[in-house]
Amino acid sequence: MRVKGFLFVVLSVCSFVASAQTDSIVAPKEQARFKMHIPAVKDSVAKQKAQKLPRSNAAKPVPELKPEFAGLALNSDSLVMQSKAKSGFIRQTAIPLGMITAGVLLSKSGFEKSLKTNVRNAVGNDFKTGIDDYIRYAPIVQLYAADAFGVKAKNHWFDQTKNLAISYILTDFITNSLKKNVHKMRPNVSMGDESFPSAHTTQAFTTATVLYEEFKDSSPLLAYSGYVFAVSTGALRIMNNAHWFSDVVVGAGIGILVTKVVYMLDPLIKWNPFLKKKEVLILPQVAANEYGVYMSYKF
Repeated sequence: MRVKGFLFVVLSVCSFVASAQTDSIVAPKEQARFKMHIPAVKDSVAKQKAQKLPRSNAAKPVPELKPEFAGLALNSDSLVMQSKAKSGFIRQTAIPLGMITAGVLLSKSGFEKSLKTNVRNAVGNDFKTGIDDYIRYAPIVQLYAADAFGVKAKNHWFDQTKNLAISYILTDFITNSLKKNVHKMRPNVSMGDESFPSAHTTQAFTTATVLYEEFKDSSPLLAYSGYVFAVSTGALRIMNNAHWFSDVVVGAGIGILVTKVVYMLDPLIKWNPFLKKKEVLILPQVAANEYGVYMSYKF
């Protein structure tokens, strides 16, 4: 029964967090449908036409664009670039924004109350596990393990750590601010009124999205694997009766959205003092309620 309940919750969460990553499809150039055959012109006719042509029709150099027209051409290019950047931003943020919106609409609804009852009936009222306290950090382990084994990543390890730290700090601030202002009671009322959104889920999807952004081009299987731990974390928060379904969905949306924005702004915060120093290695250490840094230097 508990296995069935876990699968039921996982499938419910997956329906809100699955993100389609599609490559742009470029239509092949159209082939000419009709071919016109022009018969050869007789020499005499060609000579007559050549004699009639004025000398002024000789090839002339192409005039240069006037400054005002050159400016228009440059403005046209910049508008195209801005349009592409805007469409890229919309494509990257549409899914997490949709998740946040859906979670807000579902909060305190009859659907999530019914889901909570069905899940507890499936797993049992005495179900309790602490594994969700640890698997939310699994994508971080995957990230640095892949670096250690030489898997090609998008960024240098310092840039990975920088983006992870910025994303983690921002999502943690947003999540805790909402918790302290919304005052939504948890399904288990004895746990207090800081249910919305789920901090565990926010952290899990933050780390999973960092892993995805770093390895989506070089190792798609590794890139997507982090979301398995993130979805499992959200599902277990519901099964533990610690959060409502909407808490998990909004937490996932916040984690994905903030991390996506951080990576889009990454070119503006390019600072890496270790880019040319391969003998230095710095790794974060994360425990249940403790944070630290591990550093090694090769002499």
